[in-house]
Amino acid sequence: MKIIKKILVKQIVTEKSRKKIMDQFHNQKMRLEQECQQLLFEKKKLQNKSGVSKQDVTRRFQNEINKRKEKMDLIDFKIEQMEMLDLGVEIVEDEVEALVEVTEGMHWEEIMSEQSIVIKDGMIVRVDK
Repeated sequence: MKIIKKILVKQIVTEKSRKKIMDQFHNQKMRLEQECQQLLFEKKKLQNKSGVSKQDVTRRFQNEINKRKEKMDLIDFKIEQMEMLDLGVEIVEDEVEALVEVTEGMHWEEIMSEQSIVIKDGMIVRVDK
């Protein structure tokens, strides 16, 4: 029988990987800022239509804008944390699923123990079992 098991993908922080991650954070933040601008534009457009409650429109759009601003604050926090990390530190970057063969007589704890793949600048450097 085969089961699906989650495996952590860890990244060793280097100058190159730090720059890549920071670029991703900045791109996410820029996209969220653009979404906020688009929402403001859509809000103004809807408020000018007749038969639409301006208060409802304002409330709904403001909720969406606030959600994006919270995400932007979280990204700012992640950027600060990334800047403080020392080079060579391992951080969890992702999680992948692996197919594992399970047979009678195997030790369950060994199968379910935490495994990870460690990457440095896009190259696998270690597989921890």
